[in-house]
Amino acid sequence: MSTQNEVPVTPPPASYTDDAAAIIDVVRGLKDQIPNFVIPESKGANQKLAKAASVPLTFINLAAVAIRNNGELARGGNTVQPQMLDLASFAEAFAPLADELEAMALFIRHSVQAARNKAGSEALTTYALAQRLAKRPETASLAPHVEDMRIALGNFGRKTKSKPAPTPAPGTSPAPTQPSSPVTTSSPATPPKQ
Repeated sequence: MSTQNEVPVTPPPASYTDDAAAIIDVVRGLKDQIPNFVIPESKGANQKLAKAASVPLTFINLAAVAIRNNGELARGGNTVQPQMLDLASFAEAFAPLADELEAMALFIRHSVQAARNKAGSEALTTYALAQRLAKRPETASLAPHVEDMRIALGNFGRKTKSKPAPTPAPGTSPAPTQPSSPVTTSSPATPPKQ
């Protein structure tokens, strides 16, 4: 048997789902590379941290100097001052990473929207063309496809018709509207029944 006539088997290309899953794994793996990585315990956890987290770096440095120079301020041995400076340094260094990841998420969402827009525009153009062609005898076979697309599209893009205001009968004029009075009268209060 000759191997010259055999068609080489090429693996199917990876799907976008597989590509996205691989990138998600990389993103999730980043948390192992970020020191001091903390997952919030609740929805409002970040808000609870906001006040002390907004303390200026200069203030933190002054507090660290005070701890170093005054033994009575040291709590838990001498570990507070270096730990405080280390955490402040971490926060300053990693804040731009959070900004970059948020920007990347924004760009990915925009890329997704742009892809959906292009695919949707092409599909709508195809639908419009198929609608016109289905009316011709030579391309009437497109009618079932047009119907399937119409059903799948549902109410997308259709404007809801508002009910027109009732028109007055001929020969009658609409009742004049009286301006409402700014003063309202109230009925006298009735005493409660006993």
